[in-house]
Amino acid sequence: MQREAYYDNARFLLITLVVFGHLLTPFVGESQIGSTLYRFIYTFHMPAFILLAGFFAKGFHKEGYLKKIFFKLLIPYFIFQIVYSLYYVLMNYKGSLTIDFFLPQWSLWFLLSLFFWNALLFVITKLQPKWALTVSLTISLLIGYVDFVGQYLSLSRTFVFLPIFLIGFYMKKEHFVWMKQPTVQIVSASILLTTLISFFYLPQFNTDWLLGSMSYEQLDVGVMGGLYRFGWYMLTLINMFSFLSLVPTKKFYFTDFGARTLYVYLLHGFIIQYARNEKVLHLENGFDLIILAALSIGLTIVLSSKLINAVAQPLIDLRVTKMKYYLSRVR
Repeated sequence: MQREAYYDNARFLLITLVVFGHLLTPFVGESQIGSTLYRFIYTFHMPAFILLAGFFAKGFHKEGYLKKIFFKLLIPYFIFQIVYSLYYVLMNYKGSLTIDFFLPQWSLWFLLSLFFWNALLFVITKLQPKWALTVSLTISLLIGYVDFVGQYLSLSRTFVFLPIFLIGFYMKKEHFVWMKQPTVQIVSASILLTTLISFFYLPQFNTDWLLGSMSYEQLDVGVMGGLYRFGWYMLTLINMFSFLSLVPTKKFYFTDFGARTLYVYLLHGFIIQYARNEKVLHLENGFDLIILAALSIGLTIVLSSKLINAVAQPLIDLRVTKMKYYLSRVR
């Protein structure tokens, strides 16, 4: 089946924002523009990724589906838990080697949660869509009151982002087509611009809300946490759909890279962690911001390349077919 440019464009743009957001992280609280962009990006980039993952999970009833996602998600998770742990020790970022498969390293939470979301489809889709969404939203709001549910096995993020995954699962192609109407796109651009400007001028808020990994007690909001999280959902949904409305549908140079976002997601952390720990990046003016944006785009393109994919395929896909193909082409 031929891939549609729109979805690969969306994936490429989103993974670029993931890299950009991670480059901006050290400057949250230090730079107003850095903090503003970080908050803005984090309201929709991972939720949009999760929504698209749900949209393409419609074949979960096919024979061998669970086995397929086990090898696609959990095996790389286990491998990169070990690789990242070794990397931190070898680079002297940690004193001793500790490998804990129950506490995801940095961004590896997404692999674990994505597996759980797909597995939960076998249970929650037995309900009618409206009830499945209601139940998942209720759980996501209540889970914040359970203090021990946090980063362990990525349980907090799994339940917090589950409603968004389900929305994507129940969406149809016609919904994305509707979002491409000129009027909708004008409104979407206005919403995103308004959000960005508002984040710059309004008082800053705790960015941990955007991660979905903490209880309400940890976020220091107590009993009002459920209401705050519901408000966060509204903001996230509005910004997420506004972004998706503006994604181009034509095929571009970068479109094919959208099929290899998992490679970028798993590999960019080594470079980001080096940049953070060695403090090689700065954000003091507009020129620094341009450099960070250019680095994000460049890093995403490089890690999406066929060469990098061929080299990393044994770790990620447990195969060497791309390396054989690449070598046959360069001979």
